[in-house]
Amino acid sequence: MVVDEGPVHAGNGQTELFPDSSLPDELVGYRGPAACQIAGISYRQLDYWARTKLVMPSIRTAHGSGSQRLYSFKDLLVLKIVKRLLDTGVSLQNIRVAVDHLRGRGVRDLARVTLFSDGTTVYECTSPEEIVDLLQGGQGVFGIAVSGAMQEISGTLHEFPAERADGAELDPAVPDELSERRNARRTG
Repeated sequence: MVVDEGPVHAGNGQTELFPDSSLPDELVGYRGPAACQIAGISYRQLDYWARTKLVMPSIRTAHGSGSQRLYSFKDLLVLKIVKRLLDTGVSLQNIRVAVDHLRGRGVRDLARVTLFSDGTTVYECTSPEEIVDLLQGGQGVFGIAVSGAMQEISGTLHEFPAERADGAELDPAVPDELSERRNARRTG
């Protein structure tokens, strides 16, 4: 069961994760092997989740042998959330309910969500008041800040090959300051 308290408003104290110009392009996707590395899952998990329709690629599905699935930024985010929920012991059945609920949200809405679970039920909290209400129950819970997972994925995407679903050329990535620092540390 996922608790939903209505629409998410920008005035809940959290800042926008993506300014308008840097919102991930919906036509840019990542193939299966890259999606696995980005989400921290095995190819077997990715394939199973796609076949059972838990997390299907929204840009391009596989059509027979040799075809390649193409996963969007939002798909990668959902893959990472599923992995984290599984790692904490939430059943696949309850994860499926949570994913079905999250699937209809846009990337901006997801950035404002924190998921909590007591190991059985997954709750969606979009305001500090909801979090306090949940924690006052006295039961042990863990949380997944979706915006944190988004930032983690955003910070590593430049390391993986991407392609556009429409076949157009990708704009060369303009390295950000953090990427430049990471590369400087790697090369010494």
